[in-house]
Amino acid sequence: MYSRLFILSFLLSSLINVYGSESDVFQLTDDDFESSISEFDTALVMFYAPWCGHCKRLKPDFEKAASILNKNDPPIYLVKVDCTESGKSTCSNFDVSGYPTLKIFRLGKVVKEYNGPRNADGIVKYMKSQVGPGSKKLSSLLDFTKWFAKEEVTVVGFFKKDSDLKKAFLNVADKLREKVSFAHTEEDEVLNDQKVESEAVKLFRPKVFSNKFESNVIDYSGGSAQFDLENFIKENYHGLVGHRTTDNAGDFKSPLVVAYYGVDYVKNPKGTNYWRNRILKVAKNYQGKYNFAISAKDDFQHELNDFGFDYVASDKPLVTVKDDKQKYVMKDEFSIEAFEKFMNDLAAGNLTPYLKSEDIPADNSAPVKVAVAKNFDDVVTDNGKDTLVEFYAPWCGHCKKLTPIYDELAEKLKNENVAIVKMDATANDVPAGFDVRGFPTLYWLPKDNKSKPVRYEGGRELEDFIKYIASRATDELKGYDRNGKPKAASDKDEL
Repeated sequence: MYSRLFILSFLLSSLINVYGSESDVFQLTDDDFESSISEFDTALVMFYAPWCGHCKRLKPDFEKAASILNKNDPPIYLVKVDCTESGKSTCSNFDVSGYPTLKIFRLGKVVKEYNGPRNADGIVKYMKSQVGPGSKKLSSLLDFTKWFAKEEVTVVGFFKKDSDLKKAFLNVADKLREKVSFAHTEEDEVLNDQKVESEAVKLFRPKVFSNKFESNVIDYSGGSAQFDLENFIKENYHGLVGHRTTDNAGDFKSPLVVAYYGVDYVKNPKGTNYWRNRILKVAKNYQGKYNFAISAKDDFQHELNDFGFDYVASDKPLVTVKDDKQKYVMKDEFSIEAFEKFMNDLAAGNLTPYLKSEDIPADNSAPVKVAVAKNFDDVVTDNGKDTLVEFYAPWCGHCKKLTPIYDELAEKLKNENVAIVKMDATANDVPAGFDVRGFPTLYWLPKDNKSKPVRYEGGRELEDFIKYIASRATDELKGYDRNGKPKAASDKDEL
């Protein structure tokens, strides 16, 4: 123990020398990484490059999180390694190929990749979940009171003895520890304070989310099945109108109604709740039918782009809806009355879905046909032909490399019953059934079964495409046999 404290003290002194002032992030190099990291019970290591923009953006949050986590009980240490200079060998040893790469270490060994949030509060919460039990034991009423000093949703179990519910609670706490804060108590003074006679599980929402439309405390009324308790937490965690961030966006399921505006619970909680309360007033009438959330417009500009908004100047919320198949936008300026009418029309099916689309080309006679969202059915789904469609992005280097090959393919097959199509997936909504996550993404659609597109996984040379299409074409091609070999002129004449 003495040697460990001595090493930690020495490392902290070294940081003061490096930065000129005390820092809570340990900077390690090839010379001291192995010996030092083994002294940390739990550590989060950031492998970085000084020129990396993502690393620069992460740095202040990383340092802020470090200042909190090194005071944790037990302490959690944050470390960084420069992969371009003093830490090249260390980064190579841990297969670092991109920046920043974050890994969690325990006593010198990598235990997992860090896949948590990249802001200070998120890092703190995620890393705290990595040490100790999934649920913190509260040993007094004072512990219970202190537990609620933090502004986050918490789930607390109250138990007088071991039981099936307690077992399920602790299992769920271990499973959800990275996203949810859990605590439990067996102290009579706490149970009496909370008016718990035997046992209970309660979900507590922080005061910052208080509103007159829903309770801050939700009592679990299910049985001792772990599945039921887990669902209770997931269904009630965010409340009627949740605060949706880039870190928790995956928690919110469709059909989802989102109000985008200047959401900021750190600098402007009062202003944030001013609009949230107005959204709540309408949302309470649609509980169970739609999910609702508020999001900071600056953090979700990419989503707003998908609804046709390059910039939102107004301070008032902009409301959008997305379900599994359709998107809708509230066109009127936000007010309670306008929002209520919008939701009524949505529920009644009286709204026209929003479709992000380029204009239909005036001339689409080139061998490669251009599909946009507005004409996709005509050009792809209902064209009566086998179809190969490429979803691309104008800035994509791989797409640009494919363009001359794709053009030549279309030219060679222009007299066949095969359509070669392309679609700019950044300027048009991609229809349901096509999973486009990178560029270019290609799909093959047989003319008699367009409902089941097949992802093209073949090569990207001309011969690869011809062989693929020739072997799968509904009707044998005029110019190529099933193996993709050109047919003799006489054979083509006979056809």
